Amino acid sequence: MNADVLASEPPVATAPIRVGIVEDDLRVNQALGAAVNMAADMQLAWSETTRAAALAALVRSPVDVLLVDLGLPDGSGIDVIREAHERLPRCDVMVCTIFGDEAHVLQSIEAGAHGYLLKDSPSGTIAEEIRLLRAGGSPISPLIARLVLGRLRPALPAAGPAEPHDGKPGVSMSRRETEVLELITKGFTYEEIARKLGVTRHTVQTFVRRIYAKLEVGSKIEAINAARQQGLLGP
Repeated sequence: MNADVLASEPPVATAPIRVGIVEDDLRVNQALGAAVNMAADMQLAWSETTRAAALAALVRSPVDVLLVDLGLPDGSGIDVIREAHERLPRCDVMVCTIFGDEAHVLQSIEAGAHGYLLKDSPSGTIAEEIRLLRAGGSPISPLIARLVLGRLRPALPAAGPAEPHDGKPGVSMSRRETEVLELITKGFTYEEIARKLGVTRHTVQTFVRRIYAKLEVGSKIEAINAARQQGLLGP
């Protein structure tokens, strides 16, 4: 790809990610709002502290991403998640809470949450987590991931004999992973892919790691060959 051509092309303007916050702890509410305001690609649409106010805000001002606490003074944040999921199907919802028990996690996922972070997660990473969420990922605290995996394990069938590498069935890619894989196949660099998709280079690297893990490969060439063998890419 000609670097001079790329350099002459004007950057593609993208609309900021509109973020709504539902958090009754004013200190945490302000910290989340400050992190969003500091991100050049984000806009704080509104910030509420109660269930009732959040439900009204969803009607008044739609958002792209919703950060929700579960323990609100007038009810459960799960009601807000459910309303957002039904009213705004393109809105990505991420739970930010102190509740890490199985009941809250499963209820949140069933209501429509796409990510689940505990409040002990570093607040400085919230902007990157929002970008990952918007790019099709599911940010989740390690303790929550372990809980969910433990919950699923008893329901999984016993593993059978390992199959050959080129005969593995059932490998599937998310929409974003497929887009990244196709752009890699066309020879785009991580920086070029990031610009095309409107995400950071770090987010692109995250998707590439997922692709490698799913295809059980360690390089771009191996990923392209494996994807074509399994029908995930055109000829």
